Amino acid sequence: MSGILDLLQGPMGQQIISGVAGQTGQSADKTSGLLSMALPVLMGAMKKNASTPEGAQGLLGALNNHQGGILDNLGGLFEGGVDDNVKQDGAGILGHLLGSKQPAVESALSQQSGMDISSVGNILKVAAPLLMGMVGKKTQSAGVSDANGLGSLLGGLMGNSASSNSGSSSILTSILDADGDGSIIDDIAGMAMGGNKKKGGIGGLLGGLFGK
Repeated sequence: MSGILDLLQGPMGQQIISGVAGQTGQSADKTSGLLSMALPVLMGAMKKNASTPEGAQGLLGALNNHQGGILDNLGGLFEGGVDDNVKQDGAGILGHLLGSKQPAVESALSQQSGMDISSVGNILKVAAPLLMGMVGKKTQSAGVSDANGLGSLLGGLMGNSASSNSGSSSILTSILDADGDGSIIDDIAGMAMGGNKKKGGIGGLLGGLFGK
């Protein structure tokens, strides 16, 4: 199965990068670099959530509402600017994934990418629903309906994206170095880097989003 960063390098991924870059006036290269660092962190959060039966069922329910429709008309999505409803959806996803540490993540991404923090935030708000759409489409096409299937699919999509991408490793390390309180970011970073730093934390926050 292609990993999430492999998908980003394909034709659809290039269209997404171009469209997202156009929203902020950033270069395609900078936008691609930012997404390559950010997506593994978000994928790690999803995989963490799917590690329990309750979390997996909640995530499956959310993915049923994100079955890839947003990907079917990318030209329309980016033409004239991304709709506010899409950005609000993205803000909700990010808020529940990252909690109070979202500013720290955005700051680290800004430092690593050389992009201003406002642009980083705007790009992530668009990227989050697109990522949910990608995963939802894969979930639907694979006929995934239980925790084991979802965990396997997310693991395949995630692959070794964080550990094989120097930017991802660097940003995750910088977040850990800046944060010694055992918070949600440690859970995300640990999972994205293939580790198992701590249990709990992220599941509850994700459950609040995906359990509805």
